[in-house]
Amino acid sequence: MPHAPAPKLPAVSEARRLAALSSFDILDTEKESAYEDIVRIASYVCRAPISVVNLIDADRQWFKAEVGLGVRETPLDTSICAHAILEHDLLVIPDTTQDPRFAANPLVTGEPGLRFYAGALLKTADGLPLGTVCVLDTQPRTLDDDQIDTLRRLARQVMAQMELRRMLRQSQRRGDHLSRLLATAGHDLKAPLRSALYAMSKVRSGVSGEHAARLDDARTDLLSADQQLSRLLASTHADIAGGDAELGPVVLHEVFDALSSTWTRAAQRKRVALTIGRTGAIVRGHPLLLETVLGNALSNAVKYTPGGGAVTMLARSGDGKITIDIQDNGCGIPAEKVEELFSAFRQADPQAEGLGLGLWLIRQSAAAMHAEVEIHPGATGGTIFRLSLDAA
Repeated sequence: MPHAPAPKLPAVSEARRLAALSSFDILDTEKESAYEDIVRIASYVCRAPISVVNLIDADRQWFKAEVGLGVRETPLDTSICAHAILEHDLLVIPDTTQDPRFAANPLVTGEPGLRFYAGALLKTADGLPLGTVCVLDTQPRTLDDDQIDTLRRLARQVMAQMELRRMLRQSQRRGDHLSRLLATAGHDLKAPLRSALYAMSKVRSGVSGEHAARLDDARTDLLSADQQLSRLLASTHADIAGGDAELGPVVLHEVFDALSSTWTRAAQRKRVALTIGRTGAIVRGHPLLLETVLGNALSNAVKYTPGGGAVTMLARSGDGKITIDIQDNGCGIPAEKVEELFSAFRQADPQAEGLGLGLWLIRQSAAAMHAEVEIHPGATGGTIFRLSLDAA
């Protein structure tokens, strides 16, 4: 059977994914030590000769950092990572020659003769896949649970680095709120840095020689970054005071359709029944901010709902308002924890994927639209997320 490239996401989702990737201004940038450290750590921890921070562009895969390849990009039609971004979380291929998607891939049948692949997704706060942190080998193999956990943690660290750089660029362009952005960016990096340090400490006990020395060097660099961020946070104040957005009529079903194309696939992978109701409502808001609010709320609902559960999103009108409810039957949020989780970089489950930005982004985006956000426990468990906007 001849080799076939990975299928693309639906057109709407792919356009949103590429727009999100473009917003980070990372493609074709120079090498940076923070990303180089990440691929070296991934390579050491997973005992893999090849490790890559990989971003999937429209027609190529581009490497922000790599170990063992010696190139910065390759065509998309032979990309294994292009298959990985179709997954919800992680793709592991123990033997590429035994997988019909990859058995005829020129990177498998020819040089460098890839036989093993494992990639953890790089995802935005609202779930758009941008690429992977991946490790590869020329021998069939697998990873243990600690190695898989470390790969996921390193993927979160890459996203934290990307978010920091984007925040700083936005601050420089606007010339305002620098302290706010630096403070939130610092919080963004603290948790992933400590996760990486913890993972490295676990692995360090089992290695020696040159690998141990390199791990020690990388750990020293991360400790230095952690200390610098502590000083940064001590000298700034996270006084969030977002401005108003330019508001206008938004056709709600267009936003619902875009979210359906993104989250139906993710829900199916988790065996979660996702229902998004039809609506003819028009609200006063901002389309991108509204999609951010609802996308992050759906992301949380799907993430925290177990397989076999259900998530619904429905809109209703009354008293000049449009109210959108997103209800799940997941783990729920204790009432006393709700306000805390609206802070930046907080998660209901600290071990869950993501950066803990979802509810913070929701509150900031909703405030810019003069919308109201509430979270309530469901009558039979789970959570009800409620957004109220003015009807247009």
